[in-house]
Amino acid sequence: MERYSEVKGKNQREIVLLKAFPCKWGRCTFCDYISDNCLDEKKMVKLNREILSKVTGKYKVLEVINSGSCFELPKETLEYIKEIVEEKGIQKLFFESHWIYKNRLDEMRGLFNVPIIFKCGIETFDDYFRNEVLKKGAKFSGPEEVAEFFKSICLMVGIKGQTKDMIKKDMHYLTKYFERGCINVYIENTTPLKRDEKLIKWFKDEYSELDKNENIEILWNNTDFGVGGEV
Repeated sequence: MERYSEVKGKNQREIVLLKAFPCKWGRCTFCDYISDNCLDEKKMVKLNREILSKVTGKYKVLEVINSGSCFELPKETLEYIKEIVEEKGIQKLFFESHWIYKNRLDEMRGLFNVPIIFKCGIETFDDYFRNEVLKKGAKFSGPEEVAEFFKSICLMVGIKGQTKDMIKKDMHYLTKYFERGCINVYIENTTPLKRDEKLIKWFKDEYSELDKNENIEILWNNTDFGVGGEV
């Protein structure tokens, strides 16, 4: 399991994958990342400190991810991240947050004295597929409401049951309403959901140009940021 890396090319930054308490939602049908969650706070804090000690501040930007939301990180870990931000001159942070925490983002902003980009996993704007198939637990009226809270979203592409029309709408909303985005091409894991190779090929043919957009990142493999792997 790789837990520290550097994202080079566009949007250069250091990235760390930390341990956290169980995901508060924890019901997404496509996700087995929650296997990396933990209940042993001392163990988590120790490991997270070791990972964060690798941060150099060379890009002045740090992305912090975990198997859930940043709000599930131990308090002591958050305090140490704050120390790292100050000591290494970090000027921008990236955190992940589930939609259920949308009204608590200012709590996190109040802890740090640098801008924070919160990434929210929307997966798709098709309400039925998002909530009934993927069990995402994110109810909203549309992209305008999401954009009120989040400047950056994550979308999923290539799951059996998705359609071209769904993806076309998702890409349209991404580029119209959001400053940043991350598109995750689905990789099969221990969950029952299957990958749609034909749909992924179509997406690659139709939307590869999005890779040229400075503020959109496409993860053709879920370890493309250099962190992750087998739990």
